[in-house]
Amino acid sequence: MGVLIAGLILFLGVHSVRIFGVRDVFARALGPQFFMIIYALISTAGLALIIYGKMIAHPSASLWAPPGWTRFLPLILTPIAIILVLAPYAQGRLRVLARHPMTLGVLIWSGGHLAANGDLSSLVLFGAFFVWSLALAVRLFSEGGGYAGPGSLRADVIVITLGLVVAGLTAVFHMQLFGVAVVELASEIEPSGI
Repeated sequence: MGVLIAGLILFLGVHSVRIFGVRDVFARALGPQFFMIIYALISTAGLALIIYGKMIAHPSASLWAPPGWTRFLPLILTPIAIILVLAPYAQGRLRVLARHPMTLGVLIWSGGHLAANGDLSSLVLFGAFFVWSLALAVRLFSEGGGYAGPGSLRADVIVITLGLVVAGLTAVFHMQLFGVAVVELASEIEPSGI
């Protein structure tokens, strides 16, 4: 669990400079390019530790038994979340409508996974991301702003298509990527005896 927590501290810590309003201070002190290099290195190290930490912490102690219907929430919400996370990279209407799509995507992803998992490592992982993204969303939406402009429907179609492809691949390879099986390939499913 320590590796997971260390990864969360690094990843969410470096991504919290905006919440605390110190991003510009660090960028000025270090220089914009050096700041971005340090930011990227800490983010990458944190993400690697999060993934590895969750894999070695799974399965962890069960804290509660989520209702059966909640196990479908990540399957429904993750494609939406991935589309929102990708939306800022295209000049579409979706990012204008969502205003802060990446933050909303993380909030939806973590909330869906938090509801579907009742073990300690999931509470730590998804709970941390949920609280962090909720705090950031409150700050961003209270400040106003967000993306502006008319946006392109073509860009939205590309983002939605790419998001669905990434979500499908993530579901199929979830075991290899994160150590938890989500979708079994058809060839591995036992015949039902029909």
